[in-house]
Amino acid sequence: MNDKEITQEAQRVAEFARQNDVTLRIMGATAFRIHCPKYAGLHIGLGRELSDLDFAGLSKQKDRVVKLVKETGYPMDRKMEFMMKMYGRYKFQSADTSCVLDVFFDRLEMCHTIEFSKRLELDYPTLSLADLLLEKLQIVQLTDKDIKDACVLLLEHEVGQEAPETVDANYIAQLFSDDWGFYYTATTNLSKIRSALPTLNPLQDTHKATISSRIEGLLETIETRPKSMGWKMRARIGPSKKWYREVDGTPD
Repeated sequence: MNDKEITQEAQRVAEFARQNDVTLRIMGATAFRIHCPKYAGLHIGLGRELSDLDFAGLSKQKDRVVKLVKETGYPMDRKMEFMMKMYGRYKFQSADTSCVLDVFFDRLEMCHTIEFSKRLELDYPTLSLADLLLEKLQIVQLTDKDIKDACVLLLEHEVGQEAPETVDANYIAQLFSDDWGFYYTATTNLSKIRSALPTLNPLQDTHKATISSRIEGLLETIETRPKSMGWKMRARIGPSKKWYREVDGTPD
């Protein structure tokens, strides 16, 4: 499937789930494309290609999710079922298009953990903007495609307090205030994204200035948030001790 077909397919599955009272929210690069319609063309111009479908769901609905996703044309590979249950991630594949559909239940457990079981109702058909950004900020080995996703999101959406179409900086800062490891990875990545801006030629100077300003605002909110005692104790150790999980594969 091409990019347009993938975004349409993601929305079809999300809408079918909503009609059947099953909670599924789109995540990964497809969610960035859908949630940034003004700059979708720029996302494409940056060379960001879509490859698969990623969803967030609720573990209490696992059986219903499996049944529903199968009805949309994506049977689950039973040979992988045991492994998938261990990792809280179910993998499905369309027999017609070979498109892969992954469902992460309750949380994303990669380099760091993003809990979303109580946040799926904040937005539709994708995860909330803050959770989408966190998807990228939790990646220790940040790639060019992750930087492009984050840039487009930060270009289209303001960073501030909780509000529709705004990245909730307060939620992110609160999350990091008790987790030094996630804080360290995320703030390092925000600096990497800002440093990469001059190399992203499709971005205009005004685009780069907007993204840089919003990164600065987010970093200021993060740094000024009071930190827990556990955060302060872990900060004394710093990166000399591993602060993240080793993982293979993140939502594309």
